[in-house]
Amino acid sequence: MSNVKSTKPTKVPGEAGKTAIQVVDRMMNLLDALAMHEDSTSLKVLAEETELHPSTAHRILNDLVACRLVERGDSGTYRLGLKVLELGNLVKARLSVREAAQAPMRALHKITGETINLSVRQGDEIVYIDRAYSERSGMQVVRAIGGRAPLHLTSVGKLFLASDDPSQVRAYVTRTGLAGHTRNSITEMAKLDDELNQVRKMGHARDNEELELGVSCVAAEILDDSGKLVAGLSLSSPTDRIQSDWVKLLQDTALQISKGMGYKPKTTESGS
Repeated sequence: MSNVKSTKPTKVPGEAGKTAIQVVDRMMNLLDALAMHEDSTSLKVLAEETELHPSTAHRILNDLVACRLVERGDSGTYRLGLKVLELGNLVKARLSVREAAQAPMRALHKITGETINLSVRQGDEIVYIDRAYSERSGMQVVRAIGGRAPLHLTSVGKLFLASDDPSQVRAYVTRTGLAGHTRNSITEMAKLDDELNQVRKMGHARDNEELELGVSCVAAEILDDSGKLVAGLSLSSPTDRIQSDWVKLLQDTALQISKGMGYKPKTTESGS
């Protein structure tokens, strides 16, 4: 008997005779059909437009409702769910921020010689979406694009937590337990509150070897055209190389990126 494994597509439980790709195709067809309607749409119409049997369409729609991609309306109708909006906004933010940030990030890296990171928030973590660095930087750790880290252990994460209201911060503490990574990690609510108050006062955030020993970071906020915090720009460096004048450079670069996204700073003086 041959030991060669079958290369046939994996079957999805409950979808006998249908491949995983077929099921995904049907899900996407239903989402596309829903996107064509401004109002809630009946199962009958969706089944007709996607050429699916009503029972099949109903089963798939139930799965989409369970993961919030679809919402069930009155009288058994359906519409796109909030999860689609959340994912769309996240993708939009990443794409526009990366485009606006690439040249300024490279310029800042050229001046400082240190690693420059671009990060966004996703739930209780930050996600690194771009970076500018060189091998000669001597960094012990360079976070890969797509890498994640807890909010309270990173300078960019602290920017986002500082923008939350107190109840949201308490909820974060409850969910995460403020687990630490190093002896410098903030693991107590009172210390986190003090740190976030300092962030609000100073207008930037720091990570003092809280994620990785020997590595410190400073971060500045990136705002969109509505003034909303959408990303953070951070400079990572061996602690003994951090320079105080880099904070101003970092903030100026973050403001340049924000302006590239349509942000208009409020003027404090006439003609300024």
